[in-house]
Amino acid sequence: MAASSRYKFKKANTFANTLFTVGLWTITTLVFILIIGLLVYILLKGLPKITPGFLVGLPSEIEAGGGIGPFLFNSAYVLFISLAMSIPVGVGSGVYLAEFAPDNRFTGWIRTCVENLASVPSIVFGLFGYVLFIDVFDIGLTILGAGVTLSLLNLPVITRVTEEAIQAVSPDLREASFALGATEFQTIAKVVIPAALNGIISGISLAACRAFGESALILMAGGTGTSGEMWDFNLLSQGGTLPVHLWYIQSEALVEDAKEIAEKASALLVLITLLITLTIRIPIWIKNRG
Repeated sequence: MAASSRYKFKKANTFANTLFTVGLWTITTLVFILIIGLLVYILLKGLPKITPGFLVGLPSEIEAGGGIGPFLFNSAYVLFISLAMSIPVGVGSGVYLAEFAPDNRFTGWIRTCVENLASVPSIVFGLFGYVLFIDVFDIGLTILGAGVTLSLLNLPVITRVTEEAIQAVSPDLREASFALGATEFQTIAKVVIPAALNGIISGISLAACRAFGESALILMAGGTGTSGEMWDFNLLSQGGTLPVHLWYIQSEALVEDAKEIAEKASALLVLITLLITLTIRIPIWIKNRG
C-alpha cells in the first residue's frame, strides 16, 4: 500500500513537472515571438524610408522633409561621455567590492545602496541632474549635463554586474595563479578580470543600450533641442537626443510628415540599439569560439 502511494505521488510530481516545463516554454516562446514581431514591424515600417539626407539633415519645425542629424549626433556624443565616465568608475568599484572590500556592515550598506540605485527610475536621476546643472551650477540644459547625469544612471548597473561577474570566477583560478607566484594585483588583472570579462561586457552592453534609448533623463538634463549644427562638440550646447526628438515629434510637432519622421526615427533607434549590442558582444563570441 505504501509502495503504491509512493508510486502515485512520484507519477503526480512527474506530471506536474512536465506540465510546468511545457507551460514555461510556451510562455517564453510567445513572449519571444511577440518581441521579435514588434521589432520587425518597427524596422519594416521605417527602414525603407530612411535616406542619407534624413540621417545628416537638420530638423525643421514647419516644413516637411527635415532630418535628424543633430539629434543623432547628440545621442552618440552623450552616450560616449556617459560611458567614458561610468565604465572606469563602475568597473573599478565592482572590482574593489568583490576583491578588496572587507565583509562588514559598511560594505553591506554600500552594496544595498548600489542595488537600490540600480532600480531607481531614470526620471529621478533626471531631476537630480536638473537641480545640479540648472539650479546649482546654472549652466542650463546641456550635452554635459545630459552625459554626466546619464553616467550616474549607468554607474550602479555596471558596478553591480562587475562585482557579480568577478565573484562568479572559480576560486581555483586564483589559487593556481598564486601557486605560480603571481601577486594579488597580477592575479586580479591577468586572471580574474579576463575570466569575468563576458559578464562585465554584458553589463556594459545593457547599460549602453539603456542609455542610448533614454528619454526622460535627457529631457530633464539635456533639453529637447540642439544647437542646430550637425557636428557640434560644444559641451554647453543643448543635449536633445534621438529618443527625445521622437517623443517631441509624436506629441508636439507641427510638420506634415511628423508620422513618417517618427516611424523612421523609431526604426533607426531599434537598429542602432541592436548594432550596439552586436558590436560589443561579437568580439566575445569570436574569442569564445576560438
